[in-house]
Amino acid sequence: MRQKNGDIILGGLFSLHDTVVEPSLSFTSTPTPTQCTRFNFRTFRWMQTMIFAIEEINRDGSLLPNITLGYKIYDSCSTPHQALKAAMELMGSVNGSVAEGDMQGKGSCRGTVPVVIGDGGSTQSLVVARFLGVFHVPQVSYFSSCACLSDKNEYPAFLRTMPSDFFQVDALVQLVKHFGWTWVGVIAGDDAYGRGGANIFADEVIKFGACIAFHEIIPKNRAQTAISSIVSMIHSSGARVILVFAVEQDTAALFDEALRVGLTGIQWLASEAWITAPVLSTPKKYHRILQGSMGFAIRRAHIPALQDFLLRLHPASPDTLEDPFLIPFWEEVFQCSVDVQAQHQEHSVGGKPPCTGAEELGSVENIFSDVSQLRISYNVYKAVYAIVYALKAMRSCEKGKGPFPLQACPDADNIQPWQLLHYIKQVKYLNSFGDEIKFDENGDPAAMYDLINWQLRPNGEIEFVTIGKFDETTVGKQKLQIQEQNIVWNGNRTNVPLSVCSSICPPGTRKAIRPNFPICCHDCVVCTAGEISNQTDAIDCFRCLPEFWSNAERTACVPKQVEFLSFSDTMGITLMAISLIGSFCTCVVVFIFSYHRTTPIVRANNSELSFLLLFSLTLCFLCSLTFIGQPSEWSCMLRHTAFGITFVLCISCILGKTIVVLMAFKAKLPGSNVMRWFGPVQQKTIITFCTLVQIIICIVWLVVAPPTPRQLMPRESAIVILLCDEGSRIAFALVLGYIGLLACLCLLLAFLARKLPDNFNEARLITFSMLIFCAVWVAFIPAYISSPGKYSTVTEVFAILASSYGLLGCIFAPKCYIILLRPEKNTKKHLLSKAVTDQF
Repeated sequence: MRQKNGDIILGGLFSLHDTVVEPSLSFTSTPTPTQCTRFNFRTFRWMQTMIFAIEEINRDGSLLPNITLGYKIYDSCSTPHQALKAAMELMGSVNGSVAEGDMQGKGSCRGTVPVVIGDGGSTQSLVVARFLGVFHVPQVSYFSSCACLSDKNEYPAFLRTMPSDFFQVDALVQLVKHFGWTWVGVIAGDDAYGRGGANIFADEVIKFGACIAFHEIIPKNRAQTAISSIVSMIHSSGARVILVFAVEQDTAALFDEALRVGLTGIQWLASEAWITAPVLSTPKKYHRILQGSMGFAIRRAHIPALQDFLLRLHPASPDTLEDPFLIPFWEEVFQCSVDVQAQHQEHSVGGKPPCTGAEELGSVENIFSDVSQLRISYNVYKAVYAIVYALKAMRSCEKGKGPFPLQACPDADNIQPWQLLHYIKQVKYLNSFGDEIKFDENGDPAAMYDLINWQLRPNGEIEFVTIGKFDETTVGKQKLQIQEQNIVWNGNRTNVPLSVCSSICPPGTRKAIRPNFPICCHDCVVCTAGEISNQTDAIDCFRCLPEFWSNAERTACVPKQVEFLSFSDTMGITLMAISLIGSFCTCVVVFIFSYHRTTPIVRANNSELSFLLLFSLTLCFLCSLTFIGQPSEWSCMLRHTAFGITFVLCISCILGKTIVVLMAFKAKLPGSNVMRWFGPVQQKTIITFCTLVQIIICIVWLVVAPPTPRQLMPRESAIVILLCDEGSRIAFALVLGYIGLLACLCLLLAFLARKLPDNFNEARLITFSMLIFCAVWVAFIPAYISSPGKYSTVTEVFAILASSYGLLGCIFAPKCYIILLRPEKNTKKHLLSKAVTDQF
């Protein structure tokens, strides 16, 4: 214990040692006292800062005139039970025990320590705060940041100059969100500080859509197997950004294992417990993996004259006898043994050379004398002054205007801890560094952090570069402000590291969640045809409007390709060529028949009907051209009516020829004068009447519901189909049905006359031609119905051409063959002999 008497004694708790060696319990003898080991230079500086502040206040005398402050400082050895033991000793330091009345509500403490500064670790403070809270003894911590300590129901007397982890976590979450990291690992120390902060961080990160890759705990015994398992988890997780929320001792154990296995390429996020810890930044062995680390640290300040105060220490000074911690500190710094009085011999380390007495702290550089990063030390400084301002307010109370029942003022000569607690909660002042010091209703200060980036200097040392800040008190602006251009990331890179479970889905794809994986883990699925996504990480693809289709990249909707039977595509060119060839062949036949019009084979069976049939066949071939090209109102009306009328004209001519053949045989029978009813005039009348019926049907069709161009925009197709809608399906069926009726009638008559002694067997030729005609159009109906898009038009054109070629070939090809190649058969003698032969 380090102590100094005064009118008012301030208690202090500092973890001057990092670990405790537990004695072996044999249960056969009294166990030896616990021994604290691993002296912490950084914490020793914090303790000296408390002493410095107290002496500064005593020298000034303006805050507490005629009052001298003293202190009692204990080492809590970084363990809860040592901290509790030290707190109990502080409370019972004068009268030997805690007064019985202290167990009741507002009890008073008859000891001389009305307030305690400390402890550093949250785990120790939890134990101490629960104990001191029973007696309403105010406790002002300088480094305990666990959010759980803000619960005034559990810890009514706890205050702190260290911001709550709730605000630090808020800053860390905003940092993760700012850089777009969605796959973050979390490692926590096995204490209230680590577990509490890491749990809040995990909960808050998930709220904005990011995921926790893993959540591991560093055990307090720092077992090799457990830490090795954590490092293996880092390897397998794929996370490139990892938050370590732990005290510096636990963090050092983790990084030792990371160095051993060669873990690199990780962007470490630090909690304020180790972001400025020299135990990690000073040894160069950590620089390779920690360079570029980033985290939030509490605001720092430069405390004038503090360094001179620290460097004044020496074992030969009068303070040596009052400070039991100075000897082990000195021996640890200079690795020598101080030859002092016998009561201090136990602090000497065997095997160390004796100190010469010429050692000076100014000649060495260590954590203790480094005042460039006064952050926790500044918190200690603020804690002392906050208590002093509370004491000043107590002593300034005017009678009859006090804050207590009956407007009573506190007794300044007999300070009650619960009264001092009231005044500490009300503290509000602006210190010499320009910072406003006050506590909120939870005993927490305003949260202000510096964003620290570890950057490697050319000389190989780590520099803590402030690259931003987080101010919880900011109103109307962003709480987090970052100078990204000043950041150096792990691996000495300047580009922001990527830490995602799955790669970013580019435009044209959507995210598909992997089963049994966190929401951040997904596959990128290409949008289906007709759907697009025009942003990264799209959750869903959007379907294009009916007249649009997705482009090849699936990033934009473009107008659908218009499809119709065109003169420019292969199918259209082919059909057009076949149509023109057919019409040319028909014209050739016309020319042949015209040239040989006086020959018997041409004159037989009414040559006028033959020429009219050839003319109608030419129209049939040419009407197929109206089906090719972009549909319009006129082309749609023309194609169907032209098709219906020309084919009826053609079939009517064939029907006339068939009737002539059949009636010619009847006319040869004795006493028959039937031919006078089927002469040329009657034949033309039959053709005209049959054609006129079709013309009337087509006129009614065009008047009532004409064919019109129509667009088909199927959802699952990239094309807009332009076609001609029939308008009236009944009219279209009547047109086809009438053609079919005439064709069937013609086929029937031709079939009946197939064996008659007709010249050149024309009845048989007509029978074959009508069989082909009917077969083509019977096959056309199902093919037309089932053909998609422009292929329905192609089917109709093909049926027109096939039936036209069938009629041309079956009826006129044999006659052209005889005219051109067998002229000897194209004689009247041959016709007469053939007719006689056929009769027998």
